[in-house]
Amino acid sequence: MDVLMLSQDDVTRLLDLDDLLEALVEGFKALTSGQVRAPARNEISVPAGFLLAMPAHVPGGSIVVKLVSIFHGNQRLGLPGHQALICLFDPETGAPSAVMDGTYITALRTAAAAALSARLLAREQARTLAIIGAGVQGAAHLRMFTRVRDFTEIRVASLDLADAECVAALDSRARAVASAEQAVRGADVVSLCTTAAQPVVQYAWLTPGTHVTSVGYMPPDGELAREILEHGRLFVETRAAFAAPPVGCAELRGLDPERGTELGEVLLGLRAGRQSPGELTVYKSMGHAVEDLVAAQLVLKRAIADGAGRVVSL
Repeated sequence: MDVLMLSQDDVTRLLDLDDLLEALVEGFKALTSGQVRAPARNEISVPAGFLLAMPAHVPGGSIVVKLVSIFHGNQRLGLPGHQALICLFDPETGAPSAVMDGTYITALRTAAAAALSARLLAREQARTLAIIGAGVQGAAHLRMFTRVRDFTEIRVASLDLADAECVAALDSRARAVASAEQAVRGADVVSLCTTAAQPVVQYAWLTPGTHVTSVGYMPPDGELAREILEHGRLFVETRAAFAAPPVGCAELRGLDPERGTELGEVLLGLRAGRQSPGELTVYKSMGHAVEDLVAAQLVLKRAIADGAGRVVSL
């Protein structure tokens, strides 16, 4: 069998980020409408980290499976903490059709989904963005959030100021600040993208009307404070986010799933988004396989059109 192999360089070149935002819109609509088949993700843990398997299918497209490893100790080895492969299979024959790098897709689709939540839920006049975390996700958030709002000030905070300075250097509107509190106070949009096992932002720091996003995944706890969840209106990709990890989010454990509104429900007009200028809105990401599916299918379509990648006979 012949399989198209796409490297990280290929994927980076082929994935258009504005197209990704629009593909996620359709993906979240399909998810809420029940068109997406996505078994609960499973996990294999070893002492150094864990690996998640995330399959998904939407009628008319490929079967897509992502394998993503999360090994936070990799930084000392000079390796990414998250590494991933995405495999696509023909839905008629089950034959593998493509294998592509999933590390870049994971970073950008995660940030793009959070940015989409800001497009839907942040106040129209939002101009100040705070990014907490200056790793791969901090940089990806900076790229994606500036596509959905015209921010005039961007503050970046990290445990290591030098890391925050590196991310801030990617955009002339951004600057590194010394603490999360300094970044958050007065910000219109606050984006948490850390590997913290404990909350990194306090509710008392938030201005009325803020939109908060959180993509960190660090069971058994996490970066998002319960107090923020209790005071805000909560939005999720799917209510599966309320399940225990590895399916859902540790921070949402014990909360009533009906407290959460799916992004697809907002997009389809089934539930309201922001209801007042002073309302605190909160998006908590679980990272759903539909996001990998729509991104991978964008890459594959463009690769076929451009003749990109390398065909390997297995």
